[in-house]
Amino acid sequence: MPSPIKRVPAMRSGAVLMTALSLAGALLGGAGSPSSAALERLVAPSTSSASTASTESAGTSAATAGEEPRRASDPRRTRGLFVDPLMKAAQAGAEFDRIGKRPQPLWITDYYQPATVQADVRRYVGRAQKAKKTPLLTIYNIPDRDCGLYSSQDEQITDAYYRSWVTKAAAGLTRSKPIVVLEPDALAFIDNPQCTGRGDRVGLIRYAAKKLTAAGAWVYIDAGHSGWQAPDHMALLLKQAGIGATRGFSSNVANSRATPDEVVYARAILAELKKIGVTGVKYVLDTGRSGAGREGPENGDVCNPLAARLGATPRLVFRGAFDGRLWVKNPGESDGPCNGGPTSGEWWPDGARRLMGTLP
Repeated sequence: MPSPIKRVPAMRSGAVLMTALSLAGALLGGAGSPSSAALERLVAPSTSSASTASTESAGTSAATAGEEPRRASDPRRTRGLFVDPLMKAAQAGAEFDRIGKRPQPLWITDYYQPATVQADVRRYVGRAQKAKKTPLLTIYNIPDRDCGLYSSQDEQITDAYYRSWVTKAAAGLTRSKPIVVLEPDALAFIDNPQCTGRGDRVGLIRYAAKKLTAAGAWVYIDAGHSGWQAPDHMALLLKQAGIGATRGFSSNVANSRATPDEVVYARAILAELKKIGVTGVKYVLDTGRSGAGREGPENGDVCNPLAARLGATPRLVFRGAFDGRLWVKNPGESDGPCNGGPTSGEWWPDGARRLMGTLP
């Protein structure tokens, strides 16, 4: 099944953002990926907001101290994230337990046809409900989703097709209270000339977000990554896409950029959203391939990047606006036929070994 491939356009830079990036690097000692503890210190609320700091609990989630009872009662705050035993990495053997025993989403793509997508989603979330865990999903099927790169669909994916398809996918969620990352790269690609003329991206994301949220999902609309769009521009796109009615946004999906840079980027988006009247937004980061930090492939080598390594393990922490880290892009599944990889979405043992640092 397809999985995403990242392009890294030049970012619309700003002095404030670049200064903040430098400060973040200094905070965590420059090169390398931060430890889980360092990451949580980085995203912890300031002293002035310490009353909202979270106290961690067992498992892969944490409950926020001082939260009102309605929010504290949400099961996503106390139950762990679902590890699907049918996931490719989970079935690849003990050698790959560092990947296969970690929670990761099921990617709902054009592989799931309109006639079956509702039942397919229902079966997946049913497995999570039986395990009493939070299901994770990624919706990735917007028309011309990667602008003609390795994860392209055929011409049948029109606006009308997508609305019908995503409505059926949402119907399969059946009160499971899942976490959904919505359309990686779709907003970040909007200004790419290769993506023009293929439907109303913003409108389709707004429609999908509304349907999925109404079905009980925490929806995180994807915001690209710190090396792509400027925070003010991305904030405007997110507002137009209806982020005010969702849980928040995701960053660094399928990329391998340094986590401190992603935190600064996310905070900058939050500040820009506040300027245009959108508050209360949360965010998650994909850390599945960010373990090499600034020594990793931040620019250029983004398709099965050779220097990427597994990053901080998936965990919900609920610290201020930071909901937690996820492995959105399934480690070990190929981006496409590049750097020795097979077709997009295929399980690739040597790619998994490279991420784990065990490739001979």
